[in-house]
Amino acid sequence: MGSSLTCSSYNRERSHWPPIAEVATRCAAPGCQSMGGCPGNGSRGCHGAGSMVTRPRRLLLQLLMRSRGLEGGLGGGEEPDWARGKAEAPAPEVPAPSPGLLPPGPGPTLRPQPRGGVGDWKDALTEAVKVLRCGQVVAVPTDTIYGITGLAQNSEAIRRIYEIKGRNEDKPLAICVGHVEDIYKYCKVTVSDQVLRDLLPGPVTLVFRRSEELNKDLNPFTDLVGVRIPKHPFIQKLAEVCGEPLALTSANLSSQTSTLTTEEFRDLWPLLGLVVDGGPIGDMTKPECRLGSTVINLGTPGKYSIIRPGCAFDATVEVLQHKHGLSFQS
Repeated sequence: MGSSLTCSSYNRERSHWPPIAEVATRCAAPGCQSMGGCPGNGSRGCHGAGSMVTRPRRLLLQLLMRSRGLEGGLGGGEEPDWARGKAEAPAPEVPAPSPGLLPPGPGPTLRPQPRGGVGDWKDALTEAVKVLRCGQVVAVPTDTIYGITGLAQNSEAIRRIYEIKGRNEDKPLAICVGHVEDIYKYCKVTVSDQVLRDLLPGPVTLVFRRSEELNKDLNPFTDLVGVRIPKHPFIQKLAEVCGEPLALTSANLSSQTSTLTTEEFRDLWPLLGLVVDGGPIGDMTKPECRLGSTVINLGTPGKYSIIRPGCAFDATVEVLQHKHGLSFQS
């Protein structure tokens, strides 16, 4: 059974998502016109001899997803068809706008006609995997705030995340995995499996001692690592398809306010390989919606401590202390 924890910022009333906004990578090598999947730098498979740069491109897609699919996610309840990879019934043909390169600066946003099915998420998922495997950084919606992510086992991707955020290198990055079972590969778990499943997927980051499997260039200054499974089906499936942990942090410049829409971090778009727009997250008028996940240190068996109260503090303490008997460690 999956976690029942929710964050106050998570909008459970939405019955569909607005259009996706994407920023795709193009290889800058002379003569190479590959978009998204080119390794760049003149390496094998690249048609030129340059490096990867980003150009903003907005691909307009209408995302249709039932609220049941969002609430159940991949951690409990029925999975949406796109997450299972099942073929869908043919949808009525509706002309879609052609993707293209946008000029710099804000401009009018076109609204495409709705299309049947949820296959558009598959398109975004496929593109996101390609971009991540190029060592690029992708912006994604989560169950709390918008985040940016790269492959945690790719040292170049980690470097880019710090560079994009202007983040001090002594501040750690969390990892995101697709399933509870994956946590055991990268963390030295000190609690029962049921504790993990009562908290995840959900708006909680659990901190454990790291295993030897994790990239040594990720948080080399500490033997701890925070792990997340956001209660959002897109990023869960993204981590699953990539087959390795994602380094995950908030989509904003370091020390600035966390973001609930892609427009709020528009200045970062040119630095990103892809931006997946899941629409506004939560009620933007409430300050608590920007708190991010609750961060709990579980490095000591039988005890827990609070690193960041976040948006699910009360529910998390209820699970750890009252349901499972862990002791608070100040």
